[in-house]
Amino acid sequence: MALVKHTNNSLSNITALPSAVPTGNMTLLSTATASSSASLSFNSTYINSDYLVYKFEFINIHIATDTANFTFNLSTNNGSNYNVTKTTTHFVVAHYESDAATTLEYKTDYDLAHSTAFKIIADNVGNGADESVSGFLDLYNPSSTTYVKHFISRVDKYQSDNASYDTHSAGYGNTTSAVNAIQFKMSSGNIDSGQIKLYGLGS
Repeated sequence: MALVKHTNNSLSNITALPSAVPTGNMTLLSTATASSSASLSFNSTYINSDYLVYKFEFINIHIATDTANFTFNLSTNNGSNYNVTKTTTHFVVAHYESDAATTLEYKTDYDLAHSTAFKIIADNVGNGADESVSGFLDLYNPSSTTYVKHFISRVDKYQSDNASYDTHSAGYGNTTSAVNAIQFKMSSGNIDSGQIKLYGLGS
């Protein structure tokens, strides 16, 4: 069999992909911009059955109150209540600016075991002028009425003790009702500035 070599020109002539080839595109659904905001929320206007995965991108979330925690919760009634029961995990990898210490630690204090509390996805965040949180949270098939609602988040935070914390959280909302709203807020004080972008994947 002869080897077929594609050139840049031949590839640029492709005008449509076969239906079996996934494109992997994300669709930007909404952007929430904080300005001394108590919380940032997305409801069923954006979180519905249109997509299988909803990706939230956190961009330079700057907080008003030092050492506050960045948290979220889910709703099954379009935001009337944010109290979905959750079971979760939480671990961090850390390195200090001074190079004094590094850490890899499972944080049992930030686990939830069948709890309706807001889930911490970044703890003890600093509020210095150059300190913030950036990362993502993926929510899987929230409109399902068969399965629980899995999520995975990963953020990097500038902690109040001048260290970078690569923070991993995962878990599930233990409900077979459709989840149609989500809220992000600090455990204390406001979200001073920053953006959360919501994307839909896998329609």
